[in-house]
Amino acid sequence: MNKQALIVIDIQNDYFPGGKWTQAGMDAAADNAAALIAEFRRSGQPVVHIRHEFRSSDAPFFVPGSAGAAIHPKVAPQEGEAVLLKHEINSFIDTGLQQLLDAQGIKDVVIAGAMSHMCVDGCTRAARDFGYNVTVAHDACASRDLEFNGVQVPAAQVHAAFMAALGFAYASMKSSAEIIAASRA
Repeated sequence: MNKQALIVIDIQNDYFPGGKWTQAGMDAAADNAAALIAEFRRSGQPVVHIRHEFRSSDAPFFVPGSAGAAIHPKVAPQEGEAVLLKHEINSFIDTGLQQLLDAQGIKDVVIAGAMSHMCVDGCTRAARDFGYNVTVAHDACASRDLEFNGVQVPAAQVHAAFMAALGFAYASMKSSAEIIAASRA
């Protein structure tokens, strides 16, 4: 079995109820991500936290230095865990993520976080393009309602559509419980 890492993307305060850019089901997704983090820590596998901040203080959310841009306490990093700051959708752009994974001999990544239709999608596709074996913990990701050309798309459908697309050719889709069970097998 290849060495694997857990990549936790943008589980930050602004995505939770009361935040500036609330995601549907964010609390449940964060709880599942926290369970994955606990399992990776238990098994001695690396956890990489990705934190997004926009470059400008007039951003709609994740304003630099704000409480909303902080990692949520449910998934708070422990000392020694990598925390990478990004300013783009793709977690590999200007973060050192690929170098960090490669330096540790990582071949398999498990991805959790938000938003399913943006940063999770971008990181998953990039990871696969860079040659990593990718698993997305589909129940540890969250999205929000979207609109396109006058059509309102509920968050559950947005999430399902992106998970289906990623699962077609970019990643294996598993629940957090399935990932944890496989880790203990």
